[in-house]
Amino acid sequence: MRIPCSCSILAFFCFMLPYVVSRKDEKVFNLQLDELRELAAHARNWRTETGIPRVAMVQGNVPAEALAAVYEPMINLILRGSKSMTVGDRVFNYDPASYFVMSVDLPAIGSVHPTERGEPYLAVSLTIDPQRVAAMIEDLPPSAMQERPDGGAFSVASVTPELLDAWVRMLRLMKTPEDIAALAPGYEREILYHVLKGPHGWMLRDIASPGTMLARIGNAIHWLRHNFAEEFIVGALAEREAMSVSAFHRHFKAVTAMSPVQYQKRVRLLHARRMLLGRQQSVTFVAQEVGYKSVPQFNRDYARVFGLPPLKDVTQLRKAINVRDGQG
Repeated sequence: MRIPCSCSILAFFCFMLPYVVSRKDEKVFNLQLDELRELAAHARNWRTETGIPRVAMVQGNVPAEALAAVYEPMINLILRGSKSMTVGDRVFNYDPASYFVMSVDLPAIGSVHPTERGEPYLAVSLTIDPQRVAAMIEDLPPSAMQERPDGGAFSVASVTPELLDAWVRMLRLMKTPEDIAALAPGYEREILYHVLKGPHGWMLRDIASPGTMLARIGNAIHWLRHNFAEEFIVGALAEREAMSVSAFHRHFKAVTAMSPVQYQKRVRLLHARRMLLGRQQSVTFVAQEVGYKSVPQFNRDYARVFGLPPLKDVTQLRKAINVRDGQG
């Protein structure tokens, strides 16, 4: 039996429709990425404020001293180039059109890379406000309430067109700063909403929900970060969060990829590096200031993390800063 011509055309159209739609969606997606790159084009190679609350951007060869830090909870979207993050014993890599979520304060060491064509690294970020996240949880659809895996507080995901669209509208506000106060809160809420609906939204939900395991570990992390120079007993921290020592260790390691003692040590070393770089102070003074009782132990730990003993590392960093600033 011969199929009428009109039926053949309809069958061909139905066959091709998903392909046409996907190509159209891909084109819109790429246009959104291009617009974001244009909007963020004036970012510098350190944290560049946008005038929008909690929104910042960075571009180019980010200094090593800025990439080794205690990172605050944030959503970071990469627009160009790539980035690697070492958190404890885990390494995360992410590329253009992907984003990472960090739900607690984490000491990490990053490295950024240009594209194969030499175009500079470019990214935008939103610092997470747990109160704003908490205010949204009741409004989430049931489909967004994913199961909680036994994972950490850092993850990488692919950006969706909806999330990208919210970012575009947020950064457009840099062109109309008079609209920021009225419109930015809504766009921030939209960005948070799409991340909460995403594969790692459970991390934001849990850190903003008192009593969850992640929130309890987050409380301990907050104490360690702000009291890093003090001696502490792991059992006392565990008791404060109503956990056994073994459970506390297990969950702390799952969240941060390090033990509580390793976390404290990493925060101490990062703070010491900033002190040595920013002021003319002796290694002995700095070691004691951040809580070390043994200077040789401080030197060994420092070299293990940063690759060089304190004085050599700081000298190398200062030379790089002078070259970067045109002084050398």
